[in-house]
Amino acid sequence: MARESHRRDDRREKKKLRSRRENPDGTMTLRDHLYELRHRLGIALLGLLGGCILGFLWFQWRVGPIPSLGHILTGPYCALPAPPRLQFPGGKCGLLQTQPFEAFLIQFKVGLAAGAVVTSPFWLYQIWAFITPGLYDNERKFTRIFVILASFLFVCGAVLAYFVIPKGLAVLVSFGGDQFITALAANEYISFVLVMLLIFGVSFELPLVVTMLNRIGILPYRNLKKWRRGIIFVLFVFAAFATPGTDPVGMSVLAGAMTLLFEVAVQIARIHDRKKDREAVADGWGDHPEDYDFSEPPDKVNTDDVT
Repeated sequence: MARESHRRDDRREKKKLRSRRENPDGTMTLRDHLYELRHRLGIALLGLLGGCILGFLWFQWRVGPIPSLGHILTGPYCALPAPPRLQFPGGKCGLLQTQPFEAFLIQFKVGLAAGAVVTSPFWLYQIWAFITPGLYDNERKFTRIFVILASFLFVCGAVLAYFVIPKGLAVLVSFGGDQFITALAANEYISFVLVMLLIFGVSFELPLVVTMLNRIGILPYRNLKKWRRGIIFVLFVFAAFATPGTDPVGMSVLAGAMTLLFEVAVQIARIHDRKKDREAVADGWGDHPEDYDFSEPPDKVNTDDVT
């Protein structure tokens, strides 16, 4: 009884440490941080496991009006004309299973990936909650916005990749002419699709990362403006190496989308830094007035306020 009572008290104390009302400063000892890490990882893994089970079942079954995950993934391949795509008797479209249990392993892999994406707001929030335990209410609100935007951008990138994949496949399989029949192995094809979805999804996080770095002062607008051409060149190189299968369509679309998103982030940084610089000058700060980027001519700037 005493041991059980001690455990209840210990759990109550740990809950107080995670409570904003009981622990407004988010102060914890090293041991408390380790307990908090275990707690957050446990919750995140449970959420990920639940999403994996749902994704595994979704692979073969429809979810209301939403088609099965297997049907969604094979859609780009089945969109290819037959020939060159191999068509089974009865006009059925399918992938080749070349090894025993390959279908089960693919279904498990796809279910894990789908579960990670679907439950990403949940486990991302758990990670952020551990990293930033001392956030104020407005900062916690900003964290929630960050998680929502990160998930939204990832989904947007994955959706764009899904519409690009059929075009890229059509180009890749057209090089053989009439001498080849396209019968893709399930493992290679599913891996190709998942990598494309992952690359596009992660790449679409670029404007969020640039905006965050600008907000905390690591990437000011003047540096982004100076490095713009070099960064855009790096984005095109990244798209060329990251796109699997040397797909020219996917590479071009990815590079163009990343360039557009980067330019949006640059303009957001410009507006933010201009506002911050004006506030700094108004407060009598700014030892280096040449750092400020104002739209007005120099004669309209009150140099008396700049020290």
